[in-house]
Amino acid sequence: MKIAFFLSGCFISLCASGQGYATFQKRLAALYQLADISDSIEKATQHKVILKRLIAEEQIPLREKDSVAFFYFGKAQEVEWMGDFNGWGYKSEFNNRGTQIPGTDIWILKASFPIDARLDYKIVVDKKNWILDAYNPHQQWSGVGGGSPNSELRMPDYKEDPIHTLRDNAPKGKVIQDLLYASNLLAYQITYSVYLPPAPLKGKYPVVYITDGYEYLHPQMGNLPTVLNNLIADKKIVPIIAVFIDHREPANRTNNRRMTELVMNPQYLHFFVDEFIPFIEESYPVLSGAQNRAILGSSVGGLNATYFAFSRPDVFGNVGMQSPSFMTRPQIYSLCDNPAGSTVKISMTSGVINDASDSGKKMIGILENNSCTYHYREVNEGHSWGNWKNLEDDILMDFFAPKQ
Repeated sequence: MKIAFFLSGCFISLCASGQGYATFQKRLAALYQLADISDSIEKATQHKVILKRLIAEEQIPLREKDSVAFFYFGKAQEVEWMGDFNGWGYKSEFNNRGTQIPGTDIWILKASFPIDARLDYKIVVDKKNWILDAYNPHQQWSGVGGGSPNSELRMPDYKEDPIHTLRDNAPKGKVIQDLLYASNLLAYQITYSVYLPPAPLKGKYPVVYITDGYEYLHPQMGNLPTVLNNLIADKKIVPIIAVFIDHREPANRTNNRRMTELVMNPQYLHFFVDEFIPFIEESYPVLSGAQNRAILGSSVGGLNATYFAFSRPDVFGNVGMQSPSFMTRPQIYSLCDNPAGSTVKISMTSGVINDASDSGKKMIGILENNSCTYHYREVNEGHSWGNWKNLEDDILMDFFAPKQ
């Protein structure tokens, strides 16, 4: 669980000065003083000493309070930083170009972010080479399909969520992976995986259906089986079954169908309700009834979850949306502006740094008018698995906490 703050997400691109930033300023001053050393051997020696200290202290990037300095050490004509903080290049108002310390191969970009922020980034050298930060040990994998790490900025008050720690003493559920289902309605096969709670199984269980299932399963991204094991072991949720839908074509996994299936596609909803759910309920010990069924997704998967639940509140009683891409299909607001959907329980999360918080707050206004039951959480992060994975437990507890 991550503590969620309702913050505006404002940040500036110039580092604050004074106000107790002594260590930060001292470290930067040592680097800038290299420009005054004329002896090349002495300069190289001092450079190594400073770099070794920064690495040992895990201060690359350098951080103090709300201030950060990114570094690149190497020959270049131009160095930029791309990441959540500038919408990966779409937010031109953020100054992402580094400056070179004269007479050195050291490039610096200074900025300011919320003190508990966590953001993905890469370094771009000479407009063409997108690289990881070689001296930053922290990385976060990204989608779609995964396998592409970014470097990770962790501001001083950011804390890793212990819910993702693999515990030896927590009973383990069983994950049955890469099953195939041939859909008559879609006229193609889909891949899915199933999480069963720790044995022995007794009776039937609530169920959560999860889009972008490959990524929610992946230990470097959603890592959801570990979260489920820990939540069940801690009795923070009742034992549940989770069904992970993989949108990649089984025979060609480079072809991801999510931008067709997850954008308010009525045929995909028809398949889900009339084919897939009945099949799952025949095949696994799953409780029926909307109150026992949840749909969860991130980005366009969050849009899809909203579309599913408000189109068929008789089927989906719980909807989890992580950074939902409502702007992809603005008609979702009209669909949700319907008192018939007031029976749906909603759990929505978003980052506030170039993520979905503005559209999320617009949706909250609609849900309040419809008297929906909802939880909404914001964090100082971007549109990233680093954001989503740390809020999965909050969503699951909203839906499946033991009844008092």
